[in-house]
Amino acid sequence: MRKKNFFAGPSVLPVEVLETLREQIADYEGQGLSMIEASHRGGMFEEMYDECLLKFRKLLNIPDEYDVYFLGGGATLQFTMIPMNFLLDGRSADYIRTGSWSNKAADDAAKLGNVNVIFDGKDGAYSRIPKIDELKINKDACYVYLCSNETIGGIEWQKFPDTGDVPLIADMSSDILSRPVDVKKFAMIYGGVQKNLGPAGATFIIMRKDMLERRNSNLTAYMDYALHSKNKGLYNTPPVFSIWAVKLVLDWVEKNGGAEGMLERAVKKSNLIYDVIDSSQFYRSPVEKESRSRMNVVFRLPNEDLEKKFVEESKKEGMLGLKGHRSVGGLRASLYNALPYEDVVALRDFMISFEKSNG
Repeated sequence: MRKKNFFAGPSVLPVEVLETLREQIADYEGQGLSMIEASHRGGMFEEMYDECLLKFRKLLNIPDEYDVYFLGGGATLQFTMIPMNFLLDGRSADYIRTGSWSNKAADDAAKLGNVNVIFDGKDGAYSRIPKIDELKINKDACYVYLCSNETIGGIEWQKFPDTGDVPLIADMSSDILSRPVDVKKFAMIYGGVQKNLGPAGATFIIMRKDMLERRNSNLTAYMDYALHSKNKGLYNTPPVFSIWAVKLVLDWVEKNGGAEGMLERAVKKSNLIYDVIDSSQFYRSPVEKESRSRMNVVFRLPNEDLEKKFVEESKKEGMLGLKGHRSVGGLRASLYNALPYEDVVALRDFMISFEKSNG
């Protein structure tokens, strides 16, 4: 029996995808060799890759004026590549600090150039997304940077700011394709695939092509987005296995209603858990309601001993990954696209039962 996987990442994948990978790992679609041992120069890999990029464009409604490709290095490499390309000498970039991942991006950028923090949620323990009117964007900024969903703090942007002529860049590692997004609001969207799109190893890049005209052109090869744009992410050997799995996950997303279908799933699943929290004196959410993430539900119990007991007893019920991040403690249930609704129902029922026994 499969475990109920609430890990924040790498995270749950559709069983259908895992079964296809198993069935085709040695012989991809009867072609006599594995996808992961085939050359990435032409042939069956590039055919699969092109289908993957096309499907990604379709599901996110990405306009033609945007490049789409995959790189290695995880989202963390982008913390460096973005300022190396776009944070130009003598100018600054606006960063919005809402938690661990945007903080890491801002810290890395500050080592390379001038960073202007236009919001920092530290005083409120990173428990909310800023209101749009709190953001004072520098009209001369090279770009504005945000993280759309903070997995550790469990907060998510429900509405994105209009940055006018200043390019908006977003890390969407943990909520990509969990809802429709107006890509045209952004100059760049990127993220690691290991939450909603596939296994760890690949990073998706969605970038408006005119951003290349704004970049620092004096960079080493791999750090230069223009080189990757020219080669659709295939300048060097790509993370083949991860991309193949992403293609299969995108097929699954399409069969299950696309981005709109994923939003419906996310609302239903997250409401199950938030309803228990909100109707209880035993459970508590540290996040303001307007900022709550549908992907990562964080919550606390009356004390840490009960939280430890909750994790231990949930494991006996086949539930994994419910311990909060070590930096903040507490509990966290990650409800990514592929997590079955029935598993969230089981968690809800366990929470109700645990409160009755320990409240």
